[in-house]
Amino acid sequence: MSYEETINSVDMELLKKIADLTGKPVGAFNIRKDSECADRHNSENIEIKTKKDKAGIDIRIKPATKETCYIPVIITKTGVSEMVYNDFYVGENADVNIIAGCGIHNCGGEESRHDGVHTFYVGKNAHVKYTEKHYGDGDGTGGKVMNPQTIVYLEEGATINMESVQIGGIDSTKRFTKFVVGARGEVIVTERLMTHGEQLATSDMEIELNGEDSKGRVISRSVAKDSSVQSFHPRMIGNAQCFGHVQCDSIIMGEAKISSVPEIAANSTEAQLIHEAAIGKIAGDQLLKLQTLGLTAEEAEDRILKGFLA
Repeated sequence: MSYEETINSVDMELLKKIADLTGKPVGAFNIRKDSECADRHNSENIEIKTKKDKAGIDIRIKPATKETCYIPVIITKTGVSEMVYNDFYVGENADVNIIAGCGIHNCGGEESRHDGVHTFYVGKNAHVKYTEKHYGDGDGTGGKVMNPQTIVYLEEGATINMESVQIGGIDSTKRFTKFVVGARGEVIVTERLMTHGEQLATSDMEIELNGEDSKGRVISRSVAKDSSVQSFHPRMIGNAQCFGHVQCDSIIMGEAKISSVPEIAANSTEAQLIHEAAIGKIAGDQLLKLQTLGLTAEEAEDRILKGFLA
């Protein structure tokens, strides 16, 4: 079946939220819908194949490739529960933009759940930008659950810029992310998260800076509202001459709870590692200033939160 025959208006809204898609992607893509492949296309330099031994795909990117690849997942049926394994093989000197993300639309009474393991093998001097957005909606009573795992191996001179965003509607998420960085490799991770109601979110991250002159940077920003609970534990490990920086900033509101435990560990005298963490409420003078400009209290709060998470 074609893209037009398999993707309906609900699907299109989810794809817009998680992958900024407003129509059929150009180039290489794989769209997974309700545990099946809804549509797929390979390009000259990017090949996507279904795994033979378990659910998931292999994405092979040729050396020196400069392209964008889309691999979003959507679930629109209640009661769907899946575990998916996606492996990425990025050739030397490639420069690719990989846009993933998962959206769940649940209008039923059963839990809908997506668990995924993404493993990246990034060749020498290759550059990857990886964007993963999570979103849930639907008026059912069933839960919307996502538990992603991402494991990245960077060879000499390779880099990855990873943006992880939870933009609303996910009842429970447990995230595990690990990076193993070779000489002159670099990791930049930006996490943005908002929870409300009784939502739960946990993020555990580990970055091993193993190679000479490797670098790692983690920027985590979150907002917890109502009775939601968040927990962060990023760990930066320096095993060679390297530089690492972990920064966690959170805004807490209502009856929410946040635990932020950044950790640094040096196993080399040449490792330079820094961590910072801050949790606090919105400053009253910020709200007052915006209200004097004509905004209501609710509008001022919304403006501040959007700016904080931008």
